[in-house]
Amino acid sequence: MRILIATPEAVPYVKTGGLGDVTGALVKEFRRCNQEASLILPFYKSIKDKFTPEPTGKSISLLMGGMQIEGEIWISDRSTVPAAYFIECKQLFGREELYGPPGGDYPDNALRFAFFSRAVLETCLAMDIRPDVIHCNDWQTGMLPLYLGGPYRRSFDRTATLYTIHNLGYQGIFASSDLKYAGIGKDYFTPEGIEFYGRMNFMKAGLIYADLLTTVSETYAREILESEFAFGLEGVMRKRKGDLYGILNGIDYGEWDPARDTAIPKKYSPDNLDGRAQCRRALLNIAGISNEKSPLFGVVSRFSEQKGIDLIAESVDDLTSMGMNIVFLGNGDIYYQNLLADISDRNPGRVFVRTGFEEGLARLIYAGSDFFLMPSRYEPCGLGQLIALKYGAVPVVRKTGGLADTVRDYDHLAASGTGFIFEDYTSSALKDAAKRAVCVFVDKRRLGRLVRAGMNEDFSWKKPADSYLVLYEKAIRKVRDES
Repeated sequence: MRILIATPEAVPYVKTGGLGDVTGALVKEFRRCNQEASLILPFYKSIKDKFTPEPTGKSISLLMGGMQIEGEIWISDRSTVPAAYFIECKQLFGREELYGPPGGDYPDNALRFAFFSRAVLETCLAMDIRPDVIHCNDWQTGMLPLYLGGPYRRSFDRTATLYTIHNLGYQGIFASSDLKYAGIGKDYFTPEGIEFYGRMNFMKAGLIYADLLTTVSETYAREILESEFAFGLEGVMRKRKGDLYGILNGIDYGEWDPARDTAIPKKYSPDNLDGRAQCRRALLNIAGISNEKSPLFGVVSRFSEQKGIDLIAESVDDLTSMGMNIVFLGNGDIYYQNLLADISDRNPGRVFVRTGFEEGLARLIYAGSDFFLMPSRYEPCGLGQLIALKYGAVPVVRKTGGLADTVRDYDHLAASGTGFIFEDYTSSALKDAAKRAVCVFVDKRRLGRLVRAGMNEDFSWKKPADSYLVLYEKAIRKVRDES
């Protein structure tokens, strides 16, 4: 099957979050099972600084909002897997950041990603590629199904589109005046089309015009049919309910495995956890925490309300008074960065906060924490808890989205489960779950069994990749039956 995954980011080339991990790992899995799969993404400055793609000699030119915008097509070095196409446009993508400066967005993001969505199809024409399916991801590629189903339909009459929602909270909403950059008629700008409360919504375009829709866990696929989780798009989601599927993300165990991870102080496995103690000591040393006997909770997260940072902040004084230590790594909203910094200042030797992202420290937190705290308000899938399970940091999570689908609540009587789950989005519910975790922490035999149970879970990409292949076939049949 000829599969093209259109995405604004993908490992190993570039990533800001879980989307990059997912798309990069998925195309690797497809190629592992002999599918003809490739990535296509913008040729950002950060990619150019680290990789050496090859020019194809092919170019594209698009009229966008009265401006003629030129692009060059590059292809990944033949030795690099996954294979990828890159669309170069220095005026749009030759910048330091992917989407905007810290704390903001580039004002021309509507132009940037409308161009990218059209440029994917123009690249296919220029390179004589006719995918069986184009797999689109998040709002940055939301306009692509609209273009393919409209002005490009004749050129791609046998190509299906599948659109994956990684987070419905980020929709790509722009002023109505930006419609001029999209290169489409005003007949698309209606409540039944891409209009959204007087503005233009790129994600809504993908939801309406793609042949099939997926999201990244079964629970989240059900949740986004309700107004609490749909961010104003519940009507669209309910209308497309029959075309919506939940496929749980996996993780790449070639990248995330403490038995092979050279970035942590000592490797370890479920059969020999000795190295975990050394990783824990290294983390305590970095965090300046002297009490080795107290339970250590780790947080690797975007600092935002979605991730439950407000809930942790509300609970932290009680948690530390109960003897818990907490290590934070992440960045995000300035409000939460400052709030956590204040909490750290109030709790020296108990709470450690590192703002920014450091790959090595993130891996050490997974490898050295006793518990991994992830109390999200909503969580489409979440990769943090999957990595934590593999590294033996027992998840303490809220029952929502992919967290509900991947963590099994610990049963004290049966001594079974892989983590600790709470339902209500309240400080008291979070603290109750943390207390249950600490009760197991003091029983080292129970804790060891719990850690090993999590490490032995299998969230590899084989099953999700197989599920996507089934849906690709379904989407292809749908298009070809209608043509």
